[in-house]
Amino acid sequence: MALHRLSSVVMGVPNPDETAAYYTAFGLAPKPDGWFSTRDGGRQLRVTHAPSRRLVEVVVGVDTLDDLAEAAARLERLGVESFLRNDTLTAYEKSTRVRAVLRVEARLAQPAAPPTAYNGPGRTERASIRASGILRFEPIRPRKLGHAVLGTTDFDTTTAFFRDGLGFKVSDLMGGVGAFLRCSTDHHNILVLAAPVAFLHHTSWQVDDVDDVGRGAMAMLEDHPERHVWGLGRHHAGSNFFWYLKDPAGNFSEYYSDMDCVVDDQLWTPEVFDGARGLFSWGPPPPPSFIKPEDLAGLMTGSHSPQQAG
Repeated sequence: MALHRLSSVVMGVPNPDETAAYYTAFGLAPKPDGWFSTRDGGRQLRVTHAPSRRLVEVVVGVDTLDDLAEAAARLERLGVESFLRNDTLTAYEKSTRVRAVLRVEARLAQPAAPPTAYNGPGRTERASIRASGILRFEPIRPRKLGHAVLGTTDFDTTTAFFRDGLGFKVSDLMGGVGAFLRCSTDHHNILVLAAPVAFLHHTSWQVDDVDDVGRGAMAMLEDHPERHVWGLGRHHAGSNFFWYLKDPAGNFSEYYSDMDCVVDDQLWTPEVFDGARGLFSWGPPPPPSFIKPEDLAGLMTGSHSPQQAG
């Protein structure tokens, strides 16, 4: 596909210093220019000041300048103005005011992590040694940014912007309230959610395996149990293991591993899920605050503050 990766996101928060410290503890590496990097993806997160928490920008990698021209034509058919300059195309999603940037860049070539050896019935992959997951003591450093989840007051318009304008593909749907969209082989890179206000629901960060999902979450919770949101579990849509935490601004952050990958579009059939079926296959049920974050009322009235977010 012409789109090939979710390169980076910018989140706006009322308390950037406190939020930046959280993502440093989460395992992202802070850079002098204000960006945070992952092990494989490079600079993938920037935290800036905003009156309330929101998704400010998404950057998507494309292959060629022709891909930019085709996206500009699609956006024009939707009535969306775009701006082409050198190797980037910029457009604003009208309902959320998210700045979307398509940029010509090289594809991400992730070095393959050694497969984790797990024993099973009739299958001994790990013999006479302890499991690697209990022998790891190094801090978690996420491999890459996987996806961002965007709440919008106009589900159809926002979905059309990413799908019909930018060129994302549909992986799965949750009725008329959720669209799992991909700009890479990952199951989803953007999830659009119907919401009473535009906001950033969460960002998601890849780690090596389910052991590192658990290790990362437990390290974050050791001195801050209030950060816990939901996990450990396995999603149905996307199939990935997950654990969600909450940053000081009220955004959720997810450690994930083992995401579905759509390498051949013809072999993948999108499904439409009802209710919680698309959310999890096993694990604890999602808490009400995951579906409707506690600060939504404040975001709607403009009275949100980090203290209200918890």
